[in-house]
Order: sequence, then C-alpha cells, then structure tokens
Amino acid sequence: MGDAGPARDVTVRGDDMHIAVVATRWNARVVDPLVAGAVAALERVGVDPGNINVVRVPGAFELPVVAAHLARGGNYDAVVCLGAVIRGGTPHFDYVAGPVADQLAALAVDTGVPVAFGVLTCDTPEQAIERAGGKAGNKGEEAALAAVETASLIRTLQG
Repeated sequence: MGDAGPARDVTVRGDDMHIAVVATRWNARVVDPLVAGAVAALERVGVDPGNINVVRVPGAFELPVVAAHLARGGNYDAVVCLGAVIRGGTPHFDYVAGPVADQLAALAVDTGVPVAFGVLTCDTPEQAIERAGGKAGNKGEEAALAAVETASLIRTLQG
C-alpha cells in the first residue's frame, strides 16, 4: 500500500503572496525537479512569477541560515526549503537531516512565517528521484502548496 499523500479538500490561492524558495545546489539531479515542481505549483495557485524568489545555497546545512534571513526580512509570506540528504556510508546524514529539520521548524515558530520542509531524507538516490517527480510524486510541489495553505490560514486567523 503506497502513500497517497495529503488529502486536498481545500482550495489554496496565493494570488497576492510573495514566496521564497530556498534550494540546495547539492544533489541537483534531485533538487532541480523539486524546484520546478514548487514553482509550477505556486504559479498554478495564482502566485505571480515575479513574486517567487528562488535562492540557491550550497547544501542542506545552509538552508536554515538563509531561510532565517528571508523569513525575518518581512518580504515573504512563506519560505519553501528544498533539498535532498541521502544516507550513505558515513554518518553525515545523522549530522545534517535532523538538525536542519529542527532548525527550520523552530524558525517557523519563532518568526510566524510558514517554513515548508521539502528536504528529502532518503536512504538511496533512487528513493530521492521517486520523490522528485517520480512515482512518489513531487515533494517540492507538496511543500509549496503546504506553504501557501499555511500562509492563507495564518492570514485568516489574523483577521
């Protein structure tokens, strides 16, 4: 039984939103399709292409500091973070994946700006490719839609 993904019973619109997409250059074969999926999803829900800022960082470890700069700058309704950390023969996975997830979650709570986690944490390159537009869908698209939906919800709660 495969994961069908989140239920989509809401209408997500981002017509007047400004969204930052922070993506790693590392694992470009996987991350570039995540970025393409995120940008296409944002445009599909009405975010003006001129209001989407794609910023590249070297690797996943650099995502939190750049996302923090963007979230705290007051110019974005949400920040979408995209990358791929693939388990290998060294413990780098353990030193990168968990701390990056923790820091991005803390950033969202601290700033009140949605920070979507679109960082793949996979055991193999094949698993990552499946989640970057393969049979498991495109997690960049899912992260972008979650960011817009969360930003919309926050606007509603603020009245």
